[in-house]
Amino acid sequence: MTLNRSDIETGIVGLGNIGQYHAERLVDLGVTLAGGMDIAAEARTRFARRYDVDVYDEHRELYDAVDAVIITTPNKYHEEYAVDALERDLHVLLEKPLGHSIESAERIADAAAASDGYAMVGFNNRFANTVQIVKNRIDQGELGDISHVEANYVRRRGIPGRGSWFTRRQIAGGGALIDLGVHAIDLALYLLGYPDVREVSGVARSEFGSREEYAYLDMWADDAGPDGFDVDDSASAFIRCAGNQTISLEVAWATNRPATHEFVARGTDAAARFDLLEGDLSIYSASKVGPDHLEDTTIETRQNDTHTDEQRAFFDRIVGDGEGNDSVAEALTVQQVIDGIYRSSDGERTITIDE
Repeated sequence: MTLNRSDIETGIVGLGNIGQYHAERLVDLGVTLAGGMDIAAEARTRFARRYDVDVYDEHRELYDAVDAVIITTPNKYHEEYAVDALERDLHVLLEKPLGHSIESAERIADAAAASDGYAMVGFNNRFANTVQIVKNRIDQGELGDISHVEANYVRRRGIPGRGSWFTRRQIAGGGALIDLGVHAIDLALYLLGYPDVREVSGVARSEFGSREEYAYLDMWADDAGPDGFDVDDSASAFIRCAGNQTISLEVAWATNRPATHEFVARGTDAAARFDLLEGDLSIYSASKVGPDHLEDTTIETRQNDTHTDEQRAFFDRIVGDGEGNDSVAEALTVQQVIDGIYRSSDGERTITIDE
């Protein structure tokens, strides 16, 4: 029997802003939204009223009623909900990062490998039209051999709610590095073809979030002040991969510099520079055809909803109309890099991955 997206009864675990964001796109894609789960009564009531579906305060009841789940909880709870779903052979779309710690991430990856359910990690930025244009050109060999990626995901002031779970290491597992860095590291490795990572050297800093006089213009949640802020608000790192492919990384929630979301993929025949959020894309090359000259080409494309395209890829894979991916194994590699940067920062030394 041929499956359609509407045949996949889908639930959402974690009914906050990102859970509702996913729910809207499920409905637009024609996927059957069968219910939701959250430990907060207010979130359940709001979700039930908005989508007219059953809601639960315990995930097992939801899992009994669905074929797939989208998990959007704080990082610490990814393992509990993802492993249980995978052990039931449910399909799982798990928001990044894979886990709040390397040990938790490894257990989720093991469960995914043993499950008959399809698992995918929410690296939505891969689906940006700009990124796909660059990746296609790399795959076609137009940029030559890619040797280095400059990856920047820097906010000038963008701590997502001091006192929220984002700023508490026990729940989030880290700060700007695990929140923004996970996207930047994944994209850089994705453009490089996900080579084996050999070494990382980095520094994670907490310079702004712990200040009483932290100055900002807006915040995603209420500002509860510096009490309990025990995570990094910026990080700098250098990542060495097999074949001497390298990545330079800059991420920040807060820093005294202009915001930037610029990525540069440097190849032997050309380089691509793009802005992850704005979509600006340029290709840089040089030629000896005629007089020596440099070529700068600007490429324009429409912006797309990356979460919608991420969901489309997930459900198309389930119904058999799309290709699978190795995002869980790749997410584990990203987690190893993040863990390595934190260990490098703490120990003031270069970390060999798998040491």
